[in-house]
Amino acid sequence: MKQRVITAAVLLAILAFVIWQINTPALVIAVAVLSAIASWEIMTCAKVENTFIKVVGVIFSVGVQFFTSEKVLEPFVSASAWGTVINAVPHIVLVIALVLVMLLAMLKGYAYTTFEDVAVSVFASVLVPFGFSIFIRLRDMFDNEQFGIYLIAYALICALATDSGAQLTGMAIGKHKMSPNISPKKTIEGAAGGLIVSLVFNTVALLIYNKVAAVPLEKETSTILLVCCIPVSFMGMMGDLSASVLKRNFDVKDFGKIFPGHGGVMDRMDSSLFTLPCVYSIALIVQRIF
Repeated sequence: MKQRVITAAVLLAILAFVIWQINTPALVIAVAVLSAIASWEIMTCAKVENTFIKVVGVIFSVGVQFFTSEKVLEPFVSASAWGTVINAVPHIVLVIALVLVMLLAMLKGYAYTTFEDVAVSVFASVLVPFGFSIFIRLRDMFDNEQFGIYLIAYALICALATDSGAQLTGMAIGKHKMSPNISPKKTIEGAAGGLIVSLVFNTVALLIYNKVAAVPLEKETSTILLVCCIPVSFMGMMGDLSASVLKRNFDVKDFGKIFPGHGGVMDRMDSSLFTLPCVYSIALIVQRIF
């Protein structure tokens, strides 16, 4: 427990610094580091032995973050200048190149590299980093930067409040197992409690935002976010269960050990990697409607 508390304190200090510098490349660097570690964790847990594929995958997962938005290098590089760079080649071309390189590496190392290794590595190098990139996408997609940052908090609350609420409620009144074959400790009562806690926390966060923001949210937008809170939080629980399935398939307890007492990056971010894409989808709809 002492180790978990110390690790949590260090992580909170780092998080505070990133929030303080959220409109600088500090956010991009932090997301790139987390993305790289998460990609490496998945490929390692899947027992991908081809070091070249793993290294290429990690490099790609870092690069994804710097090609997410034209604003990622401001104030050091202007959005217009960096936009010219990242739009020079369609992003799908880069993904195709990655897949081809990994397939060629499979052919060269056929004695110890399988197609499953390539499939897992593409997943870890493209889809997982895309989930992390949504931190940057949300920050930069609106003219009202405060709203983008609020949406990041909204996604994290849906993940973290649901997880904590479900754990505490399950310990207090949980009786009916939700998914005994995947995660024996999770209960239906805990899940319901987690969703309620998430809704309460998001309601409070919304009220605070509308009090302090330069441009409060319109009633329609606020209603959409509160209504979507439950399904987004539910997806966060599905992310947690999905990660549990992966760990069972890989026959590991944790994805990594970088956070003593907490596991790896994927152990901490599994729920968020489901809530972030959901919130990004909502943001795209809100952007078009309003």
